[in-house]
Amino acid sequence: MNRRDFLQVTGLAAGAAMLGAPMTHAAEKAPLKLHKAVKLGMVGGNAPLVEKFQMLKEIGFEGVDIDRAADHDEVNAAQKASGLVVHGVVDWVHWGQPLSSPDPAVREAGLEGLKTAIRDSHAYGGTSVLLVPAVVSKQVSYADAYTRSQAEIRKALPLAQELNIRILFENVWNNFLLSPLEYAKYIDEFESPLVGVYFDVGNVVRYGWPEQWIRTLGHRIGKLDIKEYSRKIANDEGVGKGFRAEIGDGEDGCDWPAVMAALKDIGFSGWATAEVRGGDRARLTEVSERMDKIFAGYGA
Repeated sequence: MNRRDFLQVTGLAAGAAMLGAPMTHAAEKAPLKLHKAVKLGMVGGNAPLVEKFQMLKEIGFEGVDIDRAADHDEVNAAQKASGLVVHGVVDWVHWGQPLSSPDPAVREAGLEGLKTAIRDSHAYGGTSVLLVPAVVSKQVSYADAYTRSQAEIRKALPLAQELNIRILFENVWNNFLLSPLEYAKYIDEFESPLVGVYFDVGNVVRYGWPEQWIRTLGHRIGKLDIKEYSRKIANDEGVGKGFRAEIGDGEDGCDWPAVMAALKDIGFSGWATAEVRGGDRARLTEVSERMDKIFAGYGA
């Protein structure tokens, strides 16, 4: 299967799942699979982009999520030369210009940032934009964050529809959407297959158990971020330090066999992107191998 066919099949499967529509016979027979990727920002060094892409492909990654501004021509040339797939783009303005801001000018800038990310993803042949939909704070109430962010995201849906790019919300420490039931409700209120979840397995450990969230969110999950979190390290050293645990080493955090079982239960196939400390080839090879261990047997 070539790159274009691969993206079309995975995109159609995701859309059918979101709509609750029956999938094709071929899609029904396709085995479950996790496609391994990294965030571009994890790749250290000053090598040309094409060399970075070639290195990622050589050590076992299938794709990359672009999490910074980049030149379209350079990215597409690197994809062609390496065979690595750019599967999506991270909206990198969502923290500084949140769609929940009380300032209309900030919300407008955040919306333009989201639209730019949608256009970038389409230019690369990607299928999604990762978005932090809102940030709740002392100054921004939960209720206002909910309604403001939905209103702004709806303004981006016509462009997402035109370019066939999904807007996937990441669960992060933004004091918002703190339960999977509310997360599901927030998404369903858009009544659009173009809206879903970019589920971060490690981020949710602070609030609960990933496998429970996965089963509740179900077909709404479009893609995965893969990282570890240790409750013990967090309790001993501070909440943020819990992410120091390496993928597969957080025995008191991510129960990876349970996570994989839950993903199988919902029939998930798609991109699973590392979001951890990056570095050079040796470090990224370690990340790749750790992902292989926790994915072992998935879809078998």
